[in-house]
Amino acid sequence: MSYTLEVCVDSTASALAAKEGGADRLELCADLIVGGTTPSLALVRQVKETTGLPVRALLRPRFGDSCYDRWELTQMAASAAELVSAGADGIVTGVLTPDGALDVEALRPIYDAAREAAAKANRPVALTLHRAFDVCRDPFAALEAACGLDLSTILTSGQAASAPQGAPLLRQLVERAAGRIEILVGAGVSPANLPALTRETGASAF
Repeated sequence: MSYTLEVCVDSTASALAAKEGGADRLELCADLIVGGTTPSLALVRQVKETTGLPVRALLRPRFGDSCYDRWELTQMAASAAELVSAGADGIVTGVLTPDGALDVEALRPIYDAAREAAAKANRPVALTLHRAFDVCRDPFAALEAACGLDLSTILTSGQAASAPQGAPLLRQLVERAAGRIEILVGAGVSPANLPALTRETGASAF
């Protein structure tokens, strides 16, 4: 079975190493040591120019939870447009309500800003819900909300510490998605366990 390999990187050197290792696309971050934050526009431009690979930029203004105040949400919408204008092929973000639901009303302006910037540049944009999904109280409701937002991808470990542990839920998510949205399996994925994960989850993106 063929699959898409997305590699999370936080520098031009690691992006080039990912390309050499066979990455199909990149998730570009800063500060991976704290789980990743938004990369600089200069880094987005440099990674695009040096690798030529599709680059999805993480949009996460700070370390911590995925509940943001109105000031942060305004910044995120502006940053979404700037990242796409700088060359990012996609945006990876997530916002939750305090009770653990996907915050659709908060997310819509952010994704709309990315879409508007892509339209101005006359190119498509891929919109990903990141692992905020993995702490949603109802993964299937969050899946439907993501589809309602017309997102491209959900990055998830199956609400577990690692994808191998989350494989049963990942398979359910792939089945429930039914091709409407890509389920991107992440966390603890390695060359050693990728064949088993492919069989166990039915996913085609890792």
